[in-house]
Amino acid sequence: MIGFKTTLLKFDKHGEKSGWTYILIPGKIAEKLKPANKKSFRVRGRIDDFNFKAIAIIPMGAGDFIMPVNAGMRKAIKKIHGAPVLLEIEEDKAIVKLSAELLACLEDDPEGKSYFNGLMPSHQRYYSNWIESAKTDATKSKRIAAALNAFSRKITFSQMLQQQGRAK
Repeated sequence: MIGFKTTLLKFDKHGEKSGWTYILIPGKIAEKLKPANKKSFRVRGRIDDFNFKAIAIIPMGAGDFIMPVNAGMRKAIKKIHGAPVLLEIEEDKAIVKLSAELLACLEDDPEGKSYFNGLMPSHQRYYSNWIESAKTDATKSKRIAAALNAFSRKITFSQMLQQQGRAK
């Protein structure tokens, strides 16, 4: 695990990362975490006394990365942008488990399974997490059906959600 003192930073109110609070991970440190990597990857570790896992760090060019610090994390460490923090991180190599129910249904739908398996792992997790976040079995079933329908129509997760919103 690599540890260093840093400061919580915040993007200005313009651009795609408008208002984000984040930690800059310099290229030298990112290189130690995952050598010769220029793409986003997940890390785990600790900010002060707050433990986290499966947080994606995002490349920003010149070898540097940023780690978003969401509201829940800021609340847990009781700090806002400009505050000093101690960050300890390492690559998170844990394999994220996908929804068992979704995978079982895909066994009966070869075309849907082929489409799903062709998605980037992060997009597979969008579907899986959305399905698993359902509070009732009925909602979970509806979400699985919606996902299978989206796979058959070869539409993205966001397109599926937009179409569901219009249907209500």
